[in-house]
Amino acid sequence: MTERFYLYDDTENTKTRFVSFVGENQRFDLAIVHTSRHYGKSLVMDMQGNRFAIIGQDDLEEEGYLEFAFQLNEEDAEELRSFLAEII
Repeated sequence: MTERFYLYDDTENTKTRFVSFVGENQRFDLAIVHTSRHYGKSLVMDMQGNRFAIIGQDDLEEEGYLEFAFQLNEEDAEELRSFLAEII
């Protein structure tokens, strides 16, 4: 049996917010994990779509980022961007 080589193995207290809201075309069921890891960015998980991304303010401003990360059309991504801009 070989010894496991860890790059890191940390435990951290986090703040997690679960939120569900309905946009014009779809429902968003999210878990947003705030942590000191990832340079202050948040881990945003779409529980219905089974997708996640590490998101900071700079990512919200990057064209096409949410569309790619969550496989959304432009209109739905804008609704998600608007919500995330309020909390990130």
